[in-house]
Amino acid sequence: MTTNAERQMLRQTVAALVDKHAGPEAVRRAMDSERGYDESLWNTLCEQVGAAALVVPDDLGGAGGELADAAVVLEELGRGLVPTPLFGTTLAEFALMAATSPDTDTLEQLASGERIGTVVFDPDYVINGDVADVVLAVQDGTVVRWTDVTTGHLTPLDPTRRLARLDPRGVSVIGPDPGLADIAAVLLAAEQVGAAARCLELTVEYTKQRVQFGRPIGSFQALKHRMADLYVAVQSARAVVGDATANLTPVTAALARLAASETFCTVAGEAIQLHGGIAITWEHDMHLYFKRAHSSAQLFGPPREQLRRLEAEVF
Repeated sequence: MTTNAERQMLRQTVAALVDKHAGPEAVRRAMDSERGYDESLWNTLCEQVGAAALVVPDDLGGAGGELADAAVVLEELGRGLVPTPLFGTTLAEFALMAATSPDTDTLEQLASGERIGTVVFDPDYVINGDVADVVLAVQDGTVVRWTDVTTGHLTPLDPTRRLARLDPRGVSVIGPDPGLADIAAVLLAAEQVGAAARCLELTVEYTKQRVQFGRPIGSFQALKHRMADLYVAVQSARAVVGDATANLTPVTAALARLAASETFCTVAGEAIQLHGGIAITWEHDMHLYFKRAHSSAQLFGPPREQLRRLEAEVF
């Protein structure tokens, strides 16, 4: 079991790598690259941090960590909108580990970063679908593996996250679904919280620099109140996501997604308003956060579907 001190060290290590290798200019180069992510950074994350090995047991070539460990890494990557194949690869590992006899060779290759994985919930938009060579899917409560897959490239709203349309020619059964939709919801929620927190930080920094009427606009009480409310929302969402990673159930997963999606969209919208016209220029990063907020809210089902899931579980 990972201790709090170990998890904090993991967070600091990933944050340092992001600061050094994944600044705004690096993110833009990565999203425009052939594979949609920085392969050098991905190798560093796998070799120095073991990011792709966190949730895989020791005896299967992994680090023997927990869902919360993967959530911490994705939260830090989300802060900088860093494109990596970690999200899909982690889900693929959970899917493979659900098998009665897991494919140890494939798990070891995923854990090392040698191969890229993804899980299909809707074949019309699949995260990492254009680069994944280990493709699994959830069909009627069963995890299946897709082979000989045809890829259709998409133009997503969020240029920092590649999506693809997939069509398999071969399908083989892996095992029962271990609750991949809930795992995906919590991991995505962690990423959203990280992005929302950074979006707010950038906004606070800007309001300290932007001068109107002879004083920084961040000194105006009305704006202070707005940003204080956003801070409370981010911290509340982080707490809900933290509870879900520690106690994963369909209810906690749906709550995490709802809280994170609502918070990120609210923060991004306020950030656009508080930055003014500069926020919607291509040169500024704020529009990327806004696009990530609204596109992420629709992944794996929009908020109204999460509400229906929650209603079905609670009532």
